[in-house]
Amino acid sequence: MTRRIVIDPVTRIEGHAKITIRLDEDGHVADAEFHVVEFRGFEKFCEGRPLAEMPGITARICGICPVSHLLASAKAGDAILAVRVPTAAEKLRRLMNLGQIVQSHALSFFHLSAPDFLLGWETPPASRNVFGLIAANPDLARAGIRLRQFGQEIIEILGGKKIHPAWAVPGGVRSGVDQAALDRIGAWLPEAYRTTGVALDLFKRVLSTHQREIETFGNFPSLFMGLVGPRGEWEHHGGKLRFSDGTGQVVADQIEPKEYSSYIGEAVQESSYLKSPYYKPLGLHGGLYRVGPLARLNICNFIGTPKADAELANFRTFGRGAVTSSFLYHYARLIEILAALERIELYLKDPDLLRTHIRSDAGINHLHGVGVSEAPRGTLFHEYWVDEHGLIQKVNLIIATGNNNLAMNRTVAQIARAYIPAGTTTIPEPLLNRIEHGIRCYDPCLSCSTHAAGQMALQVRLLGPDGSLLHEIQRD
Repeated sequence: MTRRIVIDPVTRIEGHAKITIRLDEDGHVADAEFHVVEFRGFEKFCEGRPLAEMPGITARICGICPVSHLLASAKAGDAILAVRVPTAAEKLRRLMNLGQIVQSHALSFFHLSAPDFLLGWETPPASRNVFGLIAANPDLARAGIRLRQFGQEIIEILGGKKIHPAWAVPGGVRSGVDQAALDRIGAWLPEAYRTTGVALDLFKRVLSTHQREIETFGNFPSLFMGLVGPRGEWEHHGGKLRFSDGTGQVVADQIEPKEYSSYIGEAVQESSYLKSPYYKPLGLHGGLYRVGPLARLNICNFIGTPKADAELANFRTFGRGAVTSSFLYHYARLIEILAALERIELYLKDPDLLRTHIRSDAGINHLHGVGVSEAPRGTLFHEYWVDEHGLIQKVNLIIATGNNNLAMNRTVAQIARAYIPAGTTTIPEPLLNRIEHGIRCYDPCLSCSTHAAGQMALQVRLLGPDGSLLHEIQRD
């Protein structure tokens, strides 16, 4: 007789989800599945809205990564207007995205994931959290909070507020920046570098004592996908799409973002509101790919800044061709924070940021546009169809976390098989937490990711006061 183990809710992630582990008749782990149980309807209720409103509306998809949606939406608008974004606006958008990467990665590492591997898997849940980290190492916790604050400060300086800045628009940005604001950012950089250096040294010590986690936390060959520059360099806002495989070989390269649908298919799981994108040429079962920090470091030829490139060289010693362990997402995030800091430092010296031409005006020149940018969690797609008046007719969003859905399912199954012995009758909480941590490796943003393709299956059950089933209706 088969058994089920349910972890509900999955904690220390953004959004609501659960994990189901299925055991076979002999007590072996047969499978595990990650379910997203919340639904957002942005694709539908944006229909009929003016194109100009879309960056501000879609930024509300999430309070953690609103900048990611803001920028991808603005880029889709650029394509529909068929304009060239002014140089200053392009660089200001990039600067804000770098701030977004810093703040989001700092949140993931220090607040959500570090309590597990810094405090210990056996630590009681009541203290295995950011408050426990503050009690155990207040200087480190404070530094992590300050690092996130630095990224948020960049967003607020440019956009007027830390969360949901309606700043990027089709054709450019709403406001520029002055030298005093850039000086404020620059004054914070030395502290941000120090904190990132401390975190890197600390996590490299963690890696020396967590070999089993490296081997079993989502360690499998897969495709990797993200944006790269014309020389294959690390990208976070422009460039073209690249797919590489588990050996590090490039599978498809320099794909125009507007052609993404020729390479990415979208499937739906009956038990989750999270779409399952896959690499079309290999089909649903063979086309699993990963996005985000691990993928970006695997697909790029180099980062392009000295400190981050030195860390990239060390990162690549953890793989043969590609780094395939999802536990290394944490290391990749810290490297990307370092890369972002180096690029922020370069932008602060760039006179183009002070130019006053920051927006190109145009009417509706195309009825379809795609905007692609790298969110902290991975590649983000906004695709819009409009009428001749610029009113939205259709929206398709492929969110970074959705791109990782198939990989997250495989990860929780792998961890469960590695840690749950056959015939187990009771499973201790620390073991369940390890399975949860497999999801935290990806830093999912479920409020962003829950979108539907086609008509979702629906089951409604009416239960009486005693729990008896009174009526049931189902739509397949």
